[in-house]
Amino acid sequence: MSSQNLIIYNYRELYNILSEISSNLNFETIFIDNENSLKKKISNLNDCIVISNKKYFDNINLLVLNNFPVNIFKLIEKLNTEFLKLKFNTQSEIKIKNYIINLNSRMILSNKTKLKLTEKEIHTIIYLSKSNNPVSIEELQSKVWGYQFDLETHTVETHIYRLRKKILTNFNDDKLIISKKDGYQIN
Repeated sequence: MSSQNLIIYNYRELYNILSEISSNLNFETIFIDNENSLKKKISNLNDCIVISNKKYFDNINLLVLNNFPVNIFKLIEKLNTEFLKLKFNTQSEIKIKNYIINLNSRMILSNKTKLKLTEKEIHTIIYLSKSNNPVSIEELQSKVWGYQFDLETHTVETHIYRLRKKILTNFNDDKLIISKKDGYQIN
């Protein structure tokens, strides 16, 4: 069973056509004709696109199909493209505590506030978030900056100081990255 799901809402004819060729599709087709069932199904699925013949809802991945006749091959190509876009967008966002990091735009977001970050800042936050224990300066130098352990540098401390200052200024949060005697940690 595919992890990509096409929900066909109130469009039985299209569902019947796609069901006939379902063995040639790289997505699962699901027919729903009830609004409550649709909302429930959407909340349970990660990768889904809804297709219908009218615009019923906002804030969902909706593809309205209302130009007829439809070339089935072009429709399938369009659906595959939409699934690729959906996958790209979902893979580009990482949730860390109360923040979402968008890798494509290099932004960190929280409560409608956005902050542009450098690539190193993003990599630092992500690396720290993957560890349950404090991460040493030497480990960050090696894994994030690619420096060797024996170099005398304050690059990590300087970058983390600036990053913490940015987060404090924009999000009023001085607890996301904390200093411990063993290194730095996401709190």
